[in-house]
Amino acid sequence: MPKSNGTRLGEVLCDGTGLSRVAPQTDPWLHYLTELFYSSDVYVLRGLSMAKADSLQGSMDLLVLKILSRRPRLHGYAIMSAIQDISGEVLRVEEGSLYPALHRMEEAGWIRAEWITKETGRRARLYELTAAGKKQLGMEESRWQAVTLAVNRVLREA
Repeated sequence: MPKSNGTRLGEVLCDGTGLSRVAPQTDPWLHYLTELFYSSDVYVLRGLSMAKADSLQGSMDLLVLKILSRRPRLHGYAIMSAIQDISGEVLRVEEGSLYPALHRMEEAGWIRAEWITKETGRRARLYELTAAGKKQLGMEESRWQAVTLAVNRVLREA
């Protein structure tokens, strides 16, 4: 049985390897533990009890482009929140991954950004999808569907 390490429930743990996990949301003695898997850009927060870190490689662009296709003119924090909320609190994008990705997607011409001043006087950078971004979203969705079909085929037939 796992020993308690004094960590508060839900606290993010880092071991210096780039892999992180969340302390169990439930009794630490239970077999079904909540894990946080590092996936280069997107974290899987709960409901998975895999033995090692798994990956959602390449999912950042897909998620951001999809969110912006349905909800134009969002700022970065709203994009992060939308991904977490829509996923039922399962996925989380970190600021340190999101903002470089937004910059990269802007440089690629997939999104455009505009600085605005809110009623409160705070400035915010709003992002929206471009025509090239809509095309890229289609390619990202096709790629994701192909990968998930292949994984599901292996799961069914193995």
